[in-house]
Amino acid sequence: MTVTIDLSTAQIHRIDITAAAKIIQPLLDDLTANEQQVQFQIDWEREDGDPRELSEIPELRLWFIRLDAEYPWLPFFLDWKAGELARYVAMLVPHQFHPKDGVQFNPEALEIFVMRRVFVLMNWLRAQGIEGRSRIKAMTQMLGYELEDGFFDLLGF
Repeated sequence: MTVTIDLSTAQIHRIDITAAAKIIQPLLDDLTANEQQVQFQIDWEREDGDPRELSEIPELRLWFIRLDAEYPWLPFFLDWKAGELARYVAMLVPHQFHPKDGVQFNPEALEIFVMRRVFVLMNWLRAQGIEGRSRIKAMTQMLGYELEDGFFDLLGF
């Protein structure tokens, strides 16, 4: 069941995550049933001729930074197959957009993002009593990283 977070231009300008919080909070009642279900519907009013991708709009990125600060484990709920994980990462990690090649992340910034997310999700999943190793490995693979089991063993996870 897809869960949609509608995001309006007004919410973005106010950096208001209240509506998103109202949708995210109930997901916590049944974590695994809601895993990889969240999508964003972004209604950003563009000026005519604005060629920017959504992830290139500073106001929108700031909104996602605030959301991420409040819910750093949100990638667990994002619909990866629908591209929500990649879009979410693009909102938070410096990148260049090339019409032919798509998003090209700053490699160092992406590595820092991925490793921070690994540690956040490891701790959060453990606290929830959810097996996390395979989930985290799948998420990092989607972002171009391979984590060995030895890494998780080293961390006692």
